[in-house]
Amino acid sequence: MKTFQKSLFIAAAIIGLLSCDSDDDNQTPPSVDTSVNFQFKNTITVGGEGAAEISAFDPTTNKLFTVNTALDEISIYNISDVNAPVQETSISVSGFGAPNSVAIHNGKLAIAIEANNKQAPGKIAVYNTSDHSLVNEYTVGSLPDMVTFTKDGNFILVANEGEPNDDYTVDPDGTVSIIDLSSNMVTTLDFSAFNSQEATLESQGFRVFGPNADLAADVEPEYITVSDDSQYAWVALQENNGIAKINIQTKTIEAIYPLGFKDYSLPENSIDASDRDNVNELKNWPVYGMYQPDAITSVAINGTTYIISANEGDSREYEGTPGYVGEDRIKDITLDETAFPATENYQNDENIGRLKIALDLGDTDGDGDYDKLYNYGARSFSVWSAEGALLYDSGNEISTRVLAETPNRFNWDWEDNAVDDRSDDKGPEPEMVEVLNIANQRYILFVGLERNSQVMVYDITNPTAPQFLQFLQRGTDFAPEGIIAVSADDSPTGKALVIISYEDSGTVSIYENE
Repeated sequence: MKTFQKSLFIAAAIIGLLSCDSDDDNQTPPSVDTSVNFQFKNTITVGGEGAAEISAFDPTTNKLFTVNTALDEISIYNISDVNAPVQETSISVSGFGAPNSVAIHNGKLAIAIEANNKQAPGKIAVYNTSDHSLVNEYTVGSLPDMVTFTKDGNFILVANEGEPNDDYTVDPDGTVSIIDLSSNMVTTLDFSAFNSQEATLESQGFRVFGPNADLAADVEPEYITVSDDSQYAWVALQENNGIAKINIQTKTIEAIYPLGFKDYSLPENSIDASDRDNVNELKNWPVYGMYQPDAITSVAINGTTYIISANEGDSREYEGTPGYVGEDRIKDITLDETAFPATENYQNDENIGRLKIALDLGDTDGDGDYDKLYNYGARSFSVWSAEGALLYDSGNEISTRVLAETPNRFNWDWEDNAVDDRSDDKGPEPEMVEVLNIANQRYILFVGLERNSQVMVYDITNPTAPQFLQFLQRGTDFAPEGIIAVSADDSPTGKALVIISYEDSGTVSIYENE
């Protein structure tokens, strides 16, 4: 009898446990506040111009590490109390070169440092965030411009820009270094395997244009983003108008995705092309924009990975001997008379005469005049698939909202404090993008506008239909260069933060989601 009762008791217990598991499986996720309303909290004055470019935040110590190019150091602030940051002893890298980027994972700080001779190999220095002691150093490619950890913390990835010298007589290959932290081995990948594909890639909107350069020398990796599963990375090739995909596990570059061009003659892509027309007005013109992303970021939403780009644009100007200058104003070039009839007065300053175009593109028939016109950047942010397909572009959304909501800030040149000075260049100049994931339920995009000293906030929970939320702005001559999104779980305040590093003002501002 006792044996029978014991058996019944065990059976009942098992049924109870199964019942509890079933109930748990059917329970809805805990309620999370997904409202978004970022409000200014505090500004840290790091120094003068160049004192605050890129920052990284360490949630294990509540420290903020900021690239200070004015002093060739990493400035450090404890922001356990965001209202009263405490400055700590900085990390100097001046003995080797200049810092360009920082990244943090699990108490480790990685610093990308270019050599005093920018064409020489650079290095990555890794420090403990707690006591600032040096852990290791790694030799990487020429001009390491951006560094990041994989999400699992097993690898460090470095975009080595490989810029030429001022005379354009030495042009190192652009490369990507992968540092395996389990073995301390460094694998530096070049793009020589794609030299044979140059013509095909160019026909799809990729650019290879440096003097006497093949594709491997001409690419200049700018920025890296890593997939959530740490299997893949995507690299912005800004000047070349492309994105490369890297398999981190096999340490290979799998593909280059040409990004093509944006048609400014379409109504949704209108631009303000002149700084001499005495008006802030968006119009359509027979010009194409090259996307040329600076910062890129990736986000997985409902199991799909998306790449988001800030389409800043960038030209090359090396005025040494022989040097290279790759741009000119439309008024100073020869236009094809059929494509651009003289009666339209395109070359007048108040039309598109002041607009700068790429000299290596547009002479489609090789007769010395320009049949098409290609401008730098797309004045937008874009959403791409993991395979480089364009899924969404913000069109003229940024300029339209800047003009409508902050009319005195439209295309402001923070160097000259003059309205409309940026119209002929790259407009508000989208520089940086970052995403805040709120409990896998809402995704918030921050877009930094360098020349407008603004950050735009969007809801991208539906990545192909972003919804604008708000502007963040501290002043008119700040120039945001870096953005960090800190989740509520990692934040010292218990609420999500966005931390913005401003290159021109040498300050870092903290906003809190209230």
